[in-house]
Amino acid sequence: MRVLGPSLSAGRLLRLRLPPWQPQPPGPRLSSGRPAAAGALERAMDELLHRAVPAMPAYELREKTPARAENQCADFVSFYGGLAETAERAELLSRLARGFGVDHSQVAEQSAGVLQLRQQPREAAVLLQAEDRLRYALVPRYRSLFHHISKMEGGVRFLVRLRADLLEAQALKLVEGPHVREMNGVLKNMLSEWFSSGFLNLERVTWHSPCEVLQRISEAEAVHPVKTWMDMKRRVGPYRRCYFFSHCSTPGEPLIVLHVALTNEISSSIQTIIVKECPPSETEERNKITTAIFYSLSLTQQGLQGVELGAFLIKRVVKELQKEFPALDAFSSLSPIPGFTKWLLGLLKSKAKEHGRSGLLTDSESQEIAELTGGPALETLQTLLSSSEWAQSEQLVRALQAPLMRLCAWYLYGEKHRGYALNPVAHFHLQNGAVLWRINWLADISLKGVTGACGLMVNYRYFLEDTAANSTAYLGSKSIKASEQVLSLVAQFQKNSKL
Repeated sequence: MRVLGPSLSAGRLLRLRLPPWQPQPPGPRLSSGRPAAAGALERAMDELLHRAVPAMPAYELREKTPARAENQCADFVSFYGGLAETAERAELLSRLARGFGVDHSQVAEQSAGVLQLRQQPREAAVLLQAEDRLRYALVPRYRSLFHHISKMEGGVRFLVRLRADLLEAQALKLVEGPHVREMNGVLKNMLSEWFSSGFLNLERVTWHSPCEVLQRISEAEAVHPVKTWMDMKRRVGPYRRCYFFSHCSTPGEPLIVLHVALTNEISSSIQTIIVKECPPSETEERNKITTAIFYSLSLTQQGLQGVELGAFLIKRVVKELQKEFPALDAFSSLSPIPGFTKWLLGLLKSKAKEHGRSGLLTDSESQEIAELTGGPALETLQTLLSSSEWAQSEQLVRALQAPLMRLCAWYLYGEKHRGYALNPVAHFHLQNGAVLWRINWLADISLKGVTGACGLMVNYRYFLEDTAANSTAYLGSKSIKASEQVLSLVAQFQKNSKL
């Protein structure tokens, strides 16, 4: 658990109850096409920022400077809420990041002072104070603004939404550059403190939970969309569990949601969980429940991306389930594989341009696919996998099973980003200490499942006694713990492939 600094007081926790977002009528817009209007808005932004984000006080006066007037922070919140256009909000955030960050001249000066003291015999207190001065100089000015906003009524919720806007603007390339990335990191770290595990409540959802909670969870479901209210009722009914984290000051408001299926085996198909009817009896047969399957994890607040909530939630749910079912001894996910089809289509396209044997398919596989489709295997595969129609053909399903299983195993195990698993879901579970345990063929035959990952899903299994060691090995030496099934598929891929 993170240790929180003095900035998070008990009094402030009581003020985290956040009102609905209520934007004010916007002023002139950057997108209006009128230079005068755009210029007026830019001037208004600069005036606001200089008023709301004052210069850092001198080091000696840092604890004697009067607290910021709340109306100055309120002006920023009101002004920002009145910007209706994404581009306008992005422009204000960009100006805040570029013009109100760290004073680099002060950093250079304090760094030189620390280096000079280290080269001379000095008392430890003198060096420690110099290092504290440097630490103070490294704090960006906008951090003080965020800190004071967090003390306002509804301030933390505002900052969560502000970060969601910042992430959206980055994705749309409306804001770019190191200053923006730095501000995003600062804000994420602040939110990580405010939403650390000690301030989170674990709450279970049942069919008798408030309607607004059920509605919120239904709308937030990002992995397997909820189709009807009966669908939602099944997901919180017998042999199912649904949990969420809320902040201690806002009980009942979901931040992140985990769905669990209680079974007697590790599920290999999502259809058996979200489509199959639950047993008719309302009383669960506890002696048949030996396995917990985590099949959906959804964040309801996009501004909390990167804040460590998912790992904490899984750990808390495991403890809760162990108390309820002492015989429960197997824990596994049944996870989607987002990005697999996109990666595979790119690989097929590059290999199709090469002459000779590609290494992705064996000769017999290429021949069978060519006979079934009437064209060159790699080219026709690109067309087939761009839609879901191939999954309706028993012959194509049979012909594609072996090559797609091999390719998927390599994608999860061998494709890396900075040495870690390229697939974000794989990276999440592996860093939590899970084992890449089993790849499942046609485990999700929905349109989303077939087009996004060729119908494949994967089990990441949690052996509780090994999770700490596995996590250390993955994060430290970037070693992936995988089962014999996965390693065998990887070996088959490497035998045929030139990658």
